Amino acid sequence: MKVPELCFGCGTFGGKNEFFDAWGAIGDVAEARKIVDICMEAGLNFFDTADIYSDGSSEAVLGGAIKHLKREDVLISTKATFRLGPGPPAISSSRYHLIQSLEGSLKRHGTDYIDVYHLHEVDSLTPPEESLSTLDKFVRDGKVRYIACSNFSGWHLMKSLSISERYGWSRYVGQ
Repeated sequence: MKVPELCFGCGTFGGKNEFFDAWGAIGDVAEARKIVDICMEAGLNFFDTADIYSDGSSEAVLGGAIKHLKREDVLISTKATFRLGPGPPAISSSRYHLIQSLEGSLKRHGTDYIDVYHLHEVDSLTPPEESLSTLDKFVRDGKVRYIACSNFSGWHLMKSLSISERYGWSRYVGQ
């Protein structure tokens, strides 16, 4: 898959809590659609968000903003690992959490697949084999086209690549 050198970060879409509201609050789908259309006219069709951004609202706003476009003309990148919902913040790349996160992301984006699906952070409590086998299943099931990672140290990335190679699983794409 070829992606543009630039990607539009949608962290300002949603603006549902104090942290993300400080970045900017484009909570309105119509306003986000104007931004998406400007990007598309300029040849930028790659949009990045995460399930944790504004408690999922960023994904929902982006989903609404791209609804009028052909899905194959848009590249969606999103991330999972941080727990959504009440309770203290937590990191989890467990099978259960990733399944819940992906299903929520698909629903909020209004699509049946994600182009690039990232682990947002290293989860030191879940065996990497569990996370990577789950991500590989997403790819094999057609729900995710490519997997990636964000905020990984070099040695965490290399360990993950080694495990994926050993089992013949999908590998993280370059960033």
